[in-house]
Amino acid sequence: MKRLLSPWWALITLGFLAYTFLQQPAFIESIKLRYFDSLIVNQEPVQNNIVVAEIDDSALQEYGQYPFPRNLYAEIIQNIADRGASTIVFNIMMPEADRFGKDDVLAETMSKHRVVVPLRPDFTVVNPPLAPKVNTVGVENAGILQAYPGLINNIPQVEDNAKGSGIVGVEPEVDGVVRRIPNIAIVQPFEGFVFPSLALEALRVESNAKSTDVKIEPYGVTMFRVLKDFRTREFYYIPVDSEGRTWIDWAQKNETVSVANLPDSLEGKIVIVDVTARGIANPVATATGGEFAGTVQAAMLGTMINGTNIQRPAEIALYEVLGLLAGGLLLILLSRWMLVGLGATVVLIGGTIPASIYLFQTEKLLVDVTAPVITLVLIALQVYGIKFVREFLEKQAIKKQFAGYCSPTVVRMLQENPSLIKDGMKRDISICFSDLRGFTPLGESFGDDVKGLTKLMNGYMDAITQPVLEADGMIIKYIGDASMHVHNAPNDDPKHHHSAVQTGLNMLKAVEKFNEKITQEGRPPIGMGAGINSGLGYLGEMGSSSRHSYDVLGDAVSTAARIESKCKEYGCLLLVGETTYDATKDDFFYLKVDELAVKGKSVGIRIYTVLGDIKQHYNKAKTRHDGMHKLYLNQKFDDAIDECNYLKKQFEGRMSKYYDMWIERCEYMKTQDLPKDWNGVFISTTK
Repeated sequence: MKRLLSPWWALITLGFLAYTFLQQPAFIESIKLRYFDSLIVNQEPVQNNIVVAEIDDSALQEYGQYPFPRNLYAEIIQNIADRGASTIVFNIMMPEADRFGKDDVLAETMSKHRVVVPLRPDFTVVNPPLAPKVNTVGVENAGILQAYPGLINNIPQVEDNAKGSGIVGVEPEVDGVVRRIPNIAIVQPFEGFVFPSLALEALRVESNAKSTDVKIEPYGVTMFRVLKDFRTREFYYIPVDSEGRTWIDWAQKNETVSVANLPDSLEGKIVIVDVTARGIANPVATATGGEFAGTVQAAMLGTMINGTNIQRPAEIALYEVLGLLAGGLLLILLSRWMLVGLGATVVLIGGTIPASIYLFQTEKLLVDVTAPVITLVLIALQVYGIKFVREFLEKQAIKKQFAGYCSPTVVRMLQENPSLIKDGMKRDISICFSDLRGFTPLGESFGDDVKGLTKLMNGYMDAITQPVLEADGMIIKYIGDASMHVHNAPNDDPKHHHSAVQTGLNMLKAVEKFNEKITQEGRPPIGMGAGINSGLGYLGEMGSSSRHSYDVLGDAVSTAARIESKCKEYGCLLLVGETTYDATKDDFFYLKVDELAVKGKSVGIRIYTVLGDIKQHYNKAKTRHDGMHKLYLNQKFDDAIDECNYLKKQFEGRMSKYYDMWIERCEYMKTQDLPKDWNGVFISTTK
């Protein structure tokens, strides 16, 4: 799992995406082109000087069945010419003789006007065309151009009387949409010739130029022009790519009319006659949707005339890939800082699209942002997804590790700040060790019923754990039938001394309730001894790289463990170190137990037992208890024994075992040769 969540996967993904976008597979190319469509289509419209005259449904009603006799075509041409049209682009193929024998009528009419007719790419040659009027330099390099195996031409009468003819081939992109039109193409049976597109030829005829000038370098088309004014030597410079294609500027808007309802004036207009009647003509897919061929040619011709240079240099794809690599690496590097990285993601993604729009609006430069945006989004999702998954799994691991040891509040805090576990902490804490008393008779009562004993012990641990969790303490570990917990770690508890003592008392009450239950089941009662101490502790994950757990270390911890070990010896259920006592002496009823130097210590510490909340009726007995300790310190052991015998009956008999121990100690001390400055500290030789 760690390998799968490695940030190195983001780098691998980045490299893969860069390679993929550089290869330009069809589905990526399609996404890119659709983005370009949005740029080109969403421009302010520009009205051009072109009119599309449609042979539509109303024209069929006016003129009858299609195809029309050639004399009817002549009539349409004449009607358009009479209204002042400067050039007529008759986008209707006539490869065969008229069935009504009216070809001569059409030819005569065409000879009087500037008419351009189409050529259609095919797999065969029908009616060999005239030599195209394209002046080409570098024709030997024409292999880079669009190539067709054959060509369909109009009948000789039409071809000879037309002022020009051009190919109407449209080449869709990988997604079937027409966006660029080849302005020139080669036809394989006619080597040495370069044929113009219909729109290009219409522009040549409109400008009265003898030819179109094209220069072809080994790496592609470098110059494309049509003479605009021979007097000023002004040219139309046609924007083309290396293959001689031009992006259609769909901002170009033409007027559309029916040939059956022509306007009164078409003065100076270029008129494209096209068939759009239902069932006869089919639209082609374009950036604006389905458009008929005449509209496509009109937009292309308007692009040429207005010199709209929509450009997409071949080398720009490399720059785009380098850009996405730089952006992706930046996001990966910044992912160490969540807010910074997310901010950079928003800035990069949010800034890339406006920048692309700006470059198109000002320079007509098509810059692909889909690849960088897709890459940045995927890298961001992966990087932060990995961080999210890692954090989620880490939180789940923390929950699994600590749910049974901490309250839900503490677990949530650890989940929100895992550094508390990993990095550890040093702070003042209260530590409590507890240990089961009376396990042997309890175990014997179960005999071979290990399952039953295990269930009961789990119930005991649940009983003593609940008070700890309710006080937001943390169970550090269970050791057999013993437990260890802390307060003021990892969560803050300013009153941790009080919390520790109160929790210890609540644990004893929980044991009492537990005994009520098991004695009803015929089991012997059990007891619990607990020791509490406060001081500096070091908490965190400790252990080997393969096996570790959350633990706490420190002198205060070891002292708490040793204090707990004295519960049985002193006959007390709950013992408290002097630091804890000093912080809570006004909150609970304490009795001094001893001044003890635990094993490994040369200096004694005062330890106390806590009987619960302060009880006023215990005060007299407490005074005599404190007096007993003074008698002991002054080596008046017989008087101390007398006081112990009195005190055994006090405190509801809860301290009788303690005073028996103290009588035994006094008897022992009577046999010792003690110095006059003896401090009364008892040196423990065990724990």
